[in-house]
Amino acid sequence: MNYDQILIRYGELSTKGHNRQFFIRHLKDNIKKALKPYKGIQVQALYDRMYVLLNGANGEQVIETLKSIFGIQSFSPAVRADKRLESIQQAGLELVKNSFREGKTFKVSARRGDKTFEYDSNDLNHLVGGYILKNIGGIRVDVKHPDIELLVDVRKNGVYLSTEVIKGAGGLPVGSSGKAMLMLSGGIDSPVAGYLAMKRGVKVEAVHFHSPPFTSPRAKQKALDLAEKISAYSGSIKVHIVPFTKIQETIHKGVPEGYSMTVQRRVMLEITDRLRKIHNGLAIVTGESLGQVASQTLDSMVAINDVTTTPVLRPLISMDKLEIIEMAQKIDTYEISSLPYEDCCTIFTPPAPKTRPKVELSRLYESRLDMETLIEEAVQHTETVFITPNQKKQEEDLSDLL
Repeated sequence: MNYDQILIRYGELSTKGHNRQFFIRHLKDNIKKALKPYKGIQVQALYDRMYVLLNGANGEQVIETLKSIFGIQSFSPAVRADKRLESIQQAGLELVKNSFREGKTFKVSARRGDKTFEYDSNDLNHLVGGYILKNIGGIRVDVKHPDIELLVDVRKNGVYLSTEVIKGAGGLPVGSSGKAMLMLSGGIDSPVAGYLAMKRGVKVEAVHFHSPPFTSPRAKQKALDLAEKISAYSGSIKVHIVPFTKIQETIHKGVPEGYSMTVQRRVMLEITDRLRKIHNGLAIVTGESLGQVASQTLDSMVAINDVTTTPVLRPLISMDKLEIIEMAQKIDTYEISSLPYEDCCTIFTPPAPKTRPKVELSRLYESRLDMETLIEEAVQHTETVFITPNQKKQEEDLSDLL
């Protein structure tokens, strides 16, 4: 059956009180941006529902796109019937028939948004339900735990019916909580951290540190591929690629081995914070999980965080590696993260890094280097790449046409 529109339910947005419209506007904008490739689509936002009018667009493709948009609790593809009882009954029968298998139960849940309609909700439940009972042999009614629930929504411009409820991504619309810079490596953790930050409404711009020739072009592409995967949840993402070779070499030569990792992370955080100021971000997001590696002990975090007063968000802080891997698999970043191309975080790694570094010593070793000049140079030569979902496929399709 061809669907006419998709009904979207807000979920958590329903609890936002006076700020509700602010979140709904963000969600509507995000949906319109994500559905821009589909010509003719309209998005209508009401107080308790949102409707995507397909106008001939491919419903299955639109459904797949909506699954990745934060702020949607659930949605239902719907068909439109005119406001005659016979038309409503027939459309309801066809929908239930499509889902019915021997032994399944059903119920009708009507909602009369148009109070001028001659039948109220209870009337529709009985009239439509009775018609279905007469025309599908073996079907039974179960009002508490039905296998099939037929939703009937009466509105000014027609009656919309659906039987399918598809789970959405939940969370808050991306951008409704402000913008932050995501420190994106090529590992498993940081893309998951970016995904979780987005789920709480944060728009992220990624910062990736690249150290040629110690890191290969494939390592850089790996980070861009990870950014493309998580861009599906925001519609697009900017990636700022920072040249880090001179800084790493300077730290490797000039800082005692045990403190080289700490100083390197301090400089990375300092550069990320400067990029945050340039691009009007409010916070920094990292993929740190407490106690997972030497640089992620509380002592290390204190020594590294010493370079900034900007809030540093750590969505993975209490998760173990297996939980992070499971989430990486869910958002389809795990295989890319597992590719054997080293990023700058893994080169020059000392055999015995300090797990309890002192802030004072970290400052001292860093002060002996001409780091300000190197940091400013790295910021000035940062390359920015704009990434969209399925970008690689779109580029391949374009190259086929040339």
